[in-house]
This record gives sequence, C-alpha cells and structure tokens, in this order.
Amino acid sequence: MGAVLAAVSPAVVVPRMVSMMENGIGTNKSIPQMIMAGASCDDIFVIVLFTTFAGMAQNGTGTVNWMDFVNIPVSILLGIALGALVGFLLNLFFEAAYRNKRYIRNSMKVIVILGVSFLLMAVESWLEGIVAVSGLLAVVSMACVVKIKSPEFVTKRLSEKFGKLWIAAEVILFVLVGAAVDIRYTLDAGLAAVGLIFLSLIFRSVGVLLCVAATKLSWKERLFCVIAYLPKATVQAAMGSVPLAMGLACGQMVLSVAVVAILITAPLGAIGIDVSCKRLLEIEKKC
Repeated sequence: MGAVLAAVSPAVVVPRMVSMMENGIGTNKSIPQMIMAGASCDDIFVIVLFTTFAGMAQNGTGTVNWMDFVNIPVSILLGIALGALVGFLLNLFFEAAYRNKRYIRNSMKVIVILGVSFLLMAVESWLEGIVAVSGLLAVVSMACVVKIKSPEFVTKRLSEKFGKLWIAAEVILFVLVGAAVDIRYTLDAGLAAVGLIFLSLIFRSVGVLLCVAATKLSWKERLFCVIAYLPKATVQAAMGSVPLAMGLACGQMVLSVAVVAILITAPLGAIGIDVSCKRLLEIEKKC
C-alpha cells in the first residue's frame, strides 16, 4: 500500500515543469529541473520497492532480496551515464550531418530523438536480470546533453516541436489513466482511505522539507517543492491493479485506495502547481 501511494505522477508534474522552464519560472535556481529529476528517481525507487514487496506477499515469505535495493543507485548512475553517452553521440551525428551539408530538418530530429528514446527504454528491459539501468533517467540525461551541446536556436525550435507533440500525447496519456481507473472501487474505500492518503501526503511533505533543508531555497520555494510532489496518477493507475491481478487478499483495498488517491491528489497537485508557481517562485527576465 505504501509503495503504491508513494510515487509522484510524471503525467502531472513533467509537463508543468517543462512549461515553467520555457517561461523562466524558478529557473534561476533550477527548481523545475530539480523537481523533474527527483520525481524520476522517486518513481524508480518506488517501483523497485513495490515489485519487491509484491513478490514477498505472493510467495508468502518474509525474505528480501537485498540486491533489489542495491540495484536502485546502480540503475540511476548507469541510466545517467548511458543517456549522456547517447546524447553526446547523437549531437556528434547532427553536427557531422551539418558539416557535410546533409541538413536534417527539425521535424526529422524530433523523430530521431523519439526513436532513440524508445530504444533506451527497451535497453532497460533487455538488460533486466543482467544489470540494472534506468531507461527513464537515460532519456532525461540524453535530452540534457543534446540541449547543452546544441546551439540555443536549435534547442528552442526542438522544444517548440516537442511542445506541439505533447498536446496530443497529453490527451492520450490522461485518457489512458482515466480508462484504468474504476470509480466503483472508490465506494468500497471509505473515509479511512481518504485519511490514509492525507496522512501519506503529510509524511511526503515532511520528507520534501527535510531534503531541501540544507539548500539556499527560500521558504516560498520550499513550499512550492512540497506542492509539486503531491499529485499521484499514472503510477498509481499502473500499479494499483497489480496486487488484485496477482490474487493477493489486499488487492481490492490497494486498488480502491489508489483510485481515491488519483481522484484527490491529481487535481489538487495540478491546480496547486499552476496557481502557486508564479506566486512562490521568481520569474527570470528574458532579454
């Protein structure tokens, strides 16, 4: 139950952080970038914990495979390294094409980057059982390297292209999330589930405040970080039904709480981020 409730929703957080970066909101202290990176690491950690605990519950054993926990930092480091290498090679490819007057249109670059991103996600599955690699962090790392190495006018155009692509992708993503949610289970959850969800949000908020305690962020910026880590949607929709499908006795209750968490925290977090970002963060002036 705790593993299901812990994850942050990338479907809610990521597009808003990208929009903030484009508008220069909080970028003077790299707050959107920090939240995106933290959310990615958070989801990886939670998914590993969920898989471990679900396996223990299904087998009826209390033993823990400690290698699953060791693989968490390994997957993070290898994912970042792999993405940085691929991003560097991708940038060399674009530069070589430009030097040889083989001009690649921005639309084609978007397709190439998307194809490589899907390939990085597939590498995670191919290497499963051999070495732990985070495909999600590899994609993020690759994009960061491409942005750093490419000229500003190129990255700006690519960002605009991906922004237009996200308009359709966002609709599809939230439709799939809605299709995975069964409202009937919310009736079985009751007020106890609502109380559990708000209690978990309190623990989450305290954890975020502890993580940013030693930083130079102001109290407003720290409050925004707390708000940004509230929404839960996609990960809960994906994992909430797994215990039920595995035949666990707690499966229906886990799914019920996951559904209620989506209905409460997704709009709460999304509205909170949209309303508070300009009030709590500094807006960087563009020349």
